[in-house]
Amino acid sequence: MIALLALLLAIAPPGRVTLGVYESWAAFRDQGPTRCFAIAAPVRAGASTRLRPFASVASHFGRSNRSALFVRLSTARNLAVPVTLSIDDRRFTLSGGDAAAWAPDAQTDRAIVAAMRGARSMSVAAVSDRGTPFADTYALAGAATAIDAAALGCARR
Repeated sequence: MIALLALLLAIAPPGRVTLGVYESWAAFRDQGPTRCFAIAAPVRAGASTRLRPFASVASHFGRSNRSALFVRLSTARNLAVPVTLSIDDRRFTLSGGDAAAWAPDAQTDRAIVAAMRGARSMSVAAVSDRGTPFADTYALAGAATAIDAAALGCARR
């Protein structure tokens, strides 16, 4: 987790501004086009980490005035099996592609972000393209603050 944050800081593209690092999450603002996001690496990746898995909440204030979840999975998944996000006792079915998942709509995004704010961890479970179940687990310490920092980082623009 710390490694991903260090990597993001070290290889930041020109125009990336670090808005803050909050426990296991960080917030950034990119220029041209302007976008802000909170991001974290998993504390435990359920499969190979060759894809550099992460969870992020991006602020889309220019388009829809909402925060949106995006997750890169630790491995390519079986597209016939749904991706499930678990936060405490809440379960969300995510939409997705080969190695990525996201909330299917704005209402689900709002529910996910609200659940993240009061929880300690979340996990994203799927079945790999080789048929093996896996889950990527994230600590949520600092997530709410990083999400707020990202929202403020783009709201000022």
